[in-house]
Amino acid sequence: MLERLQKIISAAGITSRRASEELILAGRVTVNGAVVTELGSKADPAIDTVAVDGKPLTITTKKLYILLYKPVGYLTTLDDPEGRPLVTDLLKEVGERVYPVGRLDYNTEGLLLLTSDGEWANQLMHPRNEVEKEYHVRVRGKVHKSQLDQLAGGVEIDGRKTAPARVAMIKEGEQNDWFSITIHEGRNRQVRRMCEAVSLAVVRLRRVRYGMLSLGALKPGEFRFLTEAEVGGLRNPQQKPAATTSKATRATSSSRTPQRPRAATVAAPHASAGKRPSSSKKNGSPRKP
Repeated sequence: MLERLQKIISAAGITSRRASEELILAGRVTVNGAVVTELGSKADPAIDTVAVDGKPLTITTKKLYILLYKPVGYLTTLDDPEGRPLVTDLLKEVGERVYPVGRLDYNTEGLLLLTSDGEWANQLMHPRNEVEKEYHVRVRGKVHKSQLDQLAGGVEIDGRKTAPARVAMIKEGEQNDWFSITIHEGRNRQVRRMCEAVSLAVVRLRRVRYGMLSLGALKPGEFRFLTEAEVGGLRNPQQKPAATTSKATRATSSSRTPQRPRAATVAAPHASAGKRPSSSKKNGSPRKP
């Protein structure tokens, strides 16, 4: 069956559909040996040979869904000319290609999803679905209520006001204050730039929740596979977490260990280095790279 090239590339787990369009426009995609640069071009993956950078694509029905605690100092890209560490370096034992759902800055840590399911990733990143993302922010000095009110109401970035956010104080210290902020947009470096707009200097930034998912007991560099229930839950953009952090007393609720339902068949690849398949472990158990 004929399908758009960007959908075929995304389904192969190379990258997201949007990034696939960039590959096509750059002339890096071929169909049966011929370079294709038109975004509307189609092919039949059952009979045509689609290649990216000369490497034929392999379409697989098995999809991987991974939750990683991204440490500071890793890039959420698939390659880097400067040779800096990549988040995929932490997933080498997975043995199959996955790519990040959205991005976290080099100096930002926390919850990052990775997958080989392009359709799923594209749905999560689409602005209309308004998937919530919660961050814990440590700033230099004190945070004033007026600054929190500004963040909650929206601030101007690149001439466009951000959508309303949920903001709450977490901890006050002598040198640094912590607060939480929950947004559903995905602009470049949005939380850092929002803080800059209200004269707050970010010292540490950690994403603790994405939709219904939280970091749980994971430590930096550890990861786990999502369950079928979690994958399906994120497909429903209207599904909200059981508890929010709209009040300061709830601000640290995302650190609790999530439930551990039965292993999902969609997330049971065979690990490398002679390790048992991940499906033999309880869901929610962290994996170290």
